[in-house]
Amino acid sequence: MDDEIGDPGAAAMSQEGVDPVVAPAVIEIRGLEKTYGNGFQALKQVDLDIRKGEIFALLGPNGAGKTTLISIVCGIVNKTAGTVRVAGHDIIDGFRAARRQIGLVPQELATDAFETVWNTVSFSRGLFGHGRNPALIAKILEDLSLTDKKDSVIMALSGGMKRRVMIAKALSHEPAILFLDEPTAGVDVELRRGMWDVVLGLREKGVTIILTTHYIAEAEELADRVGVINKGKIMLVEEKDRLMKRFAQKRLTLSLSEPIERLPPVLDGFGLEIVAGGNELSYAFDVTGERTGITKLLNAIRDAGLTFHDIDTRQNSLEDIFVDLVGQQGS
Repeated sequence: MDDEIGDPGAAAMSQEGVDPVVAPAVIEIRGLEKTYGNGFQALKQVDLDIRKGEIFALLGPNGAGKTTLISIVCGIVNKTAGTVRVAGHDIIDGFRAARRQIGLVPQELATDAFETVWNTVSFSRGLFGHGRNPALIAKILEDLSLTDKKDSVIMALSGGMKRRVMIAKALSHEPAILFLDEPTAGVDVELRRGMWDVVLGLREKGVTIILTTHYIAEAEELADRVGVINKGKIMLVEEKDRLMKRFAQKRLTLSLSEPIERLPPVLDGFGLEIVAGGNELSYAFDVTGERTGITKLLNAIRDAGLTFHDIDTRQNSLEDIFVDLVGQQGS
């Protein structure tokens, strides 16, 4: 996997080969490790930079170390080794200054069930030593489409609205960095789209956003850069667009008129897979290459006496890339 690992702080090259201006790192993680009392090592020598003003998607299967990593940066879990700096402040020596920079939206919906939306968001601001600012609270609620719910008690809200309240609480002290740990878990598709708009709007205002999600399409839609973590190790960090190009691949699927059990010899060497119980042939090709080999393949299929009634193409998604990377480490 050595050739898969990107430099966390490296700039993506433009087509002209000139590095664009890259924002400085607002979070710097070096040699981070976490071993729990039972001996389980959740994080192993993690090095990672998060750039100011970006949306960074941290992907990984359950138990990969995502929540542990976030919890350490946010001061909830103690690290075993390594250093973490947030906006220049060490999370141990400068805990208060570092934590003041961070807003956290955890997976769990931990809200004050019998309190109103307005009061719970205002109270969260006070926890960070900030004075009252009704105009700011009103604007946050407006941006999150919570204005008409400001006097509602939390327990009366839907799961999606409670999730929005969690984001409002995290934004109440005007943090420069926002961690969103599975922010749309249990949220319907329409509300999820609305929350994506909120996240993009925050990025436009200069907020750095670190996102973990099981909806990999969410990362593909939102992220500037993607990191993949598995078994406590960072496997890859790269610009999303460059990652998609680097693993660019399309898959051609031919639906055969008659099923086959084995490939005719004339089709050897194409890397074809027999799928769907012999009813389909699957062919992968690099979309960035000058030649795809499709014309040669179709001629060979004709020479083999095979016919097909349908043809379909599908390009690799970020989910395909993620599954392949995690599968490679697990094999």
